[in-house]
Amino acid sequence: MANWVQRAAGRMFGGIKGASITTSFDLLRATFGTRESSSGTSVTVQTALEVSTVLACCRVLANGVSQVPFRVFQDDGDGRRLARDHPLYHPLYRRPNPWQTSYEFRETVMFHLVLLGNAFVFVNRVGSDREVRELIPIEPSKVAVKQLDDMRLEYKVRGDSGREQTFGQDAIWHLRGPSWNSWMGLDATRIARNAIGLTMALEETHASFHKNGAKTSGLFSVDEKLGQERYDQLREWIEQEFIGSSAFRPMILDMGGKYTPFTMTGVDAQHLETRKHQIEEICRQFGVLPIMVAHADKTATYASAEQMFLAHVIHTLAPWYERIEQSADVNLLSPQERADGFYTKFTPNALMRGAAKDRAEFYAKALGSGGSKGWMSQNEVRSFEDLDKSDDPRADELAQSIVSTTTDVDTDEEPPE
Repeated sequence: MANWVQRAAGRMFGGIKGASITTSFDLLRATFGTRESSSGTSVTVQTALEVSTVLACCRVLANGVSQVPFRVFQDDGDGRRLARDHPLYHPLYRRPNPWQTSYEFRETVMFHLVLLGNAFVFVNRVGSDREVRELIPIEPSKVAVKQLDDMRLEYKVRGDSGREQTFGQDAIWHLRGPSWNSWMGLDATRIARNAIGLTMALEETHASFHKNGAKTSGLFSVDEKLGQERYDQLREWIEQEFIGSSAFRPMILDMGGKYTPFTMTGVDAQHLETRKHQIEEICRQFGVLPIMVAHADKTATYASAEQMFLAHVIHTLAPWYERIEQSADVNLLSPQERADGFYTKFTPNALMRGAAKDRAEFYAKALGSGGSKGWMSQNEVRSFEDLDKSDDPRADELAQSIVSTTTDVDTDEEPPE
């Protein structure tokens, strides 16, 4: 067996520099890849989540998608409205399954998407109209995806008992991140394993460094050779006189004893800098601004931080909103429902709110302050602020611009000199 493996490996990977394949496991690892990083640490979903920056990035993305309303709308040609009577409205907005809220459901789905690039949801459809009654998330590790000859996807799901069942695309809502082959999302944990692995190695090294007493504060040296008895005596004396509360007391040494203090070296300082750099590197891999994981630049001001928060919504969360909305539209709504104007939509208005003064100035202009024509009605402004509609019939009307005109007026008064 070993000879066959070596011959096959030589034919397949002979041109790869540094390929060392001597067992069937090595062949499988070289063929299908490995999650071992260049630092030698094995990166899995569980170990990656133990890295604080990875967990923070996942939580930031999951919270951003989960905390805003996700509902079904209908555009009937005369405007849009909430489609509260649609069977998909309640599962998306409040209760996707008997044990999860909508927030918890989307949070779970986002963790799967962010870390593995794929999320799978069983869609429980009932009746002749195939109405969606439940949305049940499935652990990605329990799903095997296959593309058939007719380009449709087939999903083989393994239950807790080990029994497998095959489903078609109608039964599985497959959300995917950026994809190379178009039907499976890229495994973010595998792609970012070197950055995550280096961070894990740095944390492990630093933890071991402190576990073993960090670094000695200095060196005692004597001119004479110490036997075991004299060594034990000197060590006991040092522990009694110069550890703990005895700091800063003068030392009395005999036998030509000398004390050489040690300070933190540039290598140690660089170790800390490397750990800080890895925070930025992991954030870069997941597309999250470092300030969102509490890693702020010292030069950041309140005004610049506010712009960074807005940039997070626009450049980080908005692409996820659009990705999930389009996936829900084509997988959970029928072609006829889409033709009838039904669609899903996140409403992140609360995340985009600025200070009260800024909002007041914006709404004033939108309502037509200064005599200009407004582009928002009072009720539209109230909806942005989560206020009930006004009963005033003029609250749904747009303000019209006021055009001042001048006419010649006869007067007997003489102009002032």
